Amino acid sequence: MKRVITGHDANGRSVFTSEDEPKAVVLEKAGGLRLTELWADPPVRARRIEPEPGGTVFRVIEYPPDSQRLKSIDPEAHFASMGAKAADKAMRRHPGMHRTKTLDYAIVLSGEIYAVLDEDETLLKAGDVLVQRGTSHAWSNRTEKSCVIAFVLVDAA
Repeated sequence: MKRVITGHDANGRSVFTSEDEPKAVVLEKAGGLRLTELWADPPVRARRIEPEPGGTVFRVIEYPPDSQRLKSIDPEAHFASMGAKAADKAMRRHPGMHRTKTLDYAIVLSGEIYAVLDEDETLLKAGDVLVQRGTSHAWSNRTEKSCVIAFVLVDAA
């Protein structure tokens, strides 16, 4: 995946400021998710789920099938390492349940996945969009193929 960033030169003219291929990071404690951070405000920061106060995050995540992922997911350790907290174990419907203080735009790029909430779930397929408004949620891939989702997170604290 190529990332191209724009900006302005000393004369205020639009220019390309960088072009690269960000590397995906495999999050073992998250059951092997592949996360590619494409942009964050500020651009250099510690890895965490939520953006900085007043900031945004743009990332792509590849979700392996639950049949693989759930064998090694460690919700408490994963979410703690990413500056968040897993949903209470007694209350969560899926090991990936968590809540963020963000407004999230999620666009399914390939595959299919269930968006799981406290009381409901829905199947999302390639091309579908979910707007997540600070709810407790998880992603459950019940197929045997990976699902790729692009996310934009906006701080909503």
